[in-house]
Amino acid sequence: MLSVRDTATLLSILGDDRSLEICAASFTATFQRPLHFKACCCLVLLLEDRRVLSQPQRLVAFYILNDLYRVEHPSTNPFMSILVDAATDEAAEKVECAFIVQVLQSLNSNNKDISRKTAEEFISTFDAAAYNPVTREALRRQYADKLPSDPKVSSFKRAAMNNIVADPDIPQGYDLDTPELSEPGGIRRIGGGFRDAAVVDMIESASFKGLEPPWVRVPPPRLPVQDGEMIWLNPENSHELLWDHGMCADTSRGAAVRELIARALKGALAPTQQQQVLMELEADPKLVYHCGLTPRRLPELVENNPVIAVEVLLKLMHSVQITEYFKVLVNMDMSLHSMEVVNRLTTAVDLPTEFVHMYISNCISSCENIKDKYMQNRLVRLVCVFLQSLIRNKIINVQDLFIEVQAFCIEFSRIREAAGLFRLLKTLE
Repeated sequence: MLSVRDTATLLSILGDDRSLEICAASFTATFQRPLHFKACCCLVLLLEDRRVLSQPQRLVAFYILNDLYRVEHPSTNPFMSILVDAATDEAAEKVECAFIVQVLQSLNSNNKDISRKTAEEFISTFDAAAYNPVTREALRRQYADKLPSDPKVSSFKRAAMNNIVADPDIPQGYDLDTPELSEPGGIRRIGGGFRDAAVVDMIESASFKGLEPPWVRVPPPRLPVQDGEMIWLNPENSHELLWDHGMCADTSRGAAVRELIARALKGALAPTQQQQVLMELEADPKLVYHCGLTPRRLPELVENNPVIAVEVLLKLMHSVQITEYFKVLVNMDMSLHSMEVVNRLTTAVDLPTEFVHMYISNCISSCENIKDKYMQNRLVRLVCVFLQSLIRNKIINVQDLFIEVQAFCIEFSRIREAAGLFRLLKTLE
């Protein structure tokens, strides 16, 4: 399309208040012949929206579209069909249709009265009551020889959308030359900005072809493979490498721990061996998962090596099997070593409340069911000392087990440790 400077010049020619023939002469003098078609395309683009140009400017544009090619054969005018359609447009103003009809009729005569008039004069002298509209069919028959051959228009062209968007700030039929749309000094405005600048921007960015849908077609199918034809293979070899981080790793440490744990399940380890296991687990806590200890064999480790059992359970606190280890520890036979393990665990970490209560209930039940009086008295003393330690360290809430513990103390009140535990309970009431 035209440049910004040429578009501004074209708008100034359309706004010239001199006669139509002077405006046409100014157009041909301003734009050289190679630019005639481009300039006329801009005129057509401006004429598509009735709110872009004022009524006098539209008449000047129609006159230029007709006058530019009148010296040649009329059939060579590429805009003749546009003029014929505009002359019979039912939505157009009567003065506009009458003007185009008179301009077209001047092709067959030497009448130049309309050329000597200005656009304002033609509008002011036009009598709408005396105008008889011309039908589209009649006008097309009259100028059929002057219309270019109608080429076959593709379905994409017919489905194209107009690329000119109407200004929403100006209602339909509103006069653009009213004072409401003008700045002081006579500068006309359109919508939210200056009218001339808006038109120039529209011409610079718009396309004369409109917005057509894209031409999308399905790719053709592949031909069948013939016998003897070479088939190209494109295998995908984007495989990710899986790195074995345990490859070439030093496994001697894990083997030593597994061997020591296996010995710890059968009997007490020597102090140096216990220290070695504790140091290895402290250096690599993940070894506890590979030491060979299972929940079923936990009671054996508790009875033979309670210190190692405490360290192993502390390392397994975040394991998904820790609940299984707790269940085995609660249900195993009560002993000094099991109470030692539970007592150390309660001071090191926060054990689940239900686990601690269940273990205390198991201890009380074991003391009540034992038949040997000597062993019974010994276990009662251990349980009482164990409960006093839990209460003084505020590891358990004695109110949750108050009735059960109080009954235990009364049943074994002959034992000094049970009497001391009973007095401690009374001080907590």
